[in-house]
Amino acid sequence: MKQNKIIKRFVYLISPNKIKDNKFYIELEQVLNLKKVSFFQLRLKNEKDENKISIGKKIKKICKKHKVKFIVNDEPYLAKKLDADGCHIGQKDMNILDAKKILKNKIIGITCHNSKKLALNAKKYRANYVAFGSFFKSSTKKTANKANLEILRWAKKKISIPIVAIGGINNSNYKKILVSGANLIACSGFVWNNKKFDPISAISKFK
Repeated sequence: MKQNKIIKRFVYLISPNKIKDNKFYIELEQVLNLKKVSFFQLRLKNEKDENKISIGKKIKKICKKHKVKFIVNDEPYLAKKLDADGCHIGQKDMNILDAKKILKNKIIGITCHNSKKLALNAKKYRANYVAFGSFFKSSTKKTANKANLEILRWAKKKISIPIVAIGGINNSNYKKILVSGANLIACSGFVWNNKKFDPISAISKFK
């Protein structure tokens, strides 16, 4: 991951929890066309597998067109089935070694909350990126784990892999996250569930 790409495309965009109609795909196309997103994660917690596959195929096509990495949340087998670029796994999901057996050389990202130990383990087992959070109050990602900016500063010095920050990130707080050491800011609710801005206006706020 080259430094200039990180600066230009520093958004790690996560899907809404529900994708109901074709309006989403039209908006996704417009959002990715702005060239601020480098990763898109499919995160559908309460959806049937067959729906995840049909939705995933449509999203993968849009991501490929815009040169955005397509990542599946939690499910390495689904990522393999969709031939996604990779998978993001949490601490309660499949362990990274088993995920690597399924996905071979695909991208694997690991949730590390606010833990240096988890981040060092992720590095040891050759994760492709680490994700810290939640940094701010988030309606999308409800978690007891709170992260602070110090973990980003530490990771920038000690972990030689890309750093993703997640949790309540918006246009008023994202700059301090990037300045503190994150390569990518993960967001979902600010883009898809924003009461003030439509998705295209929301993503345009990240400059």
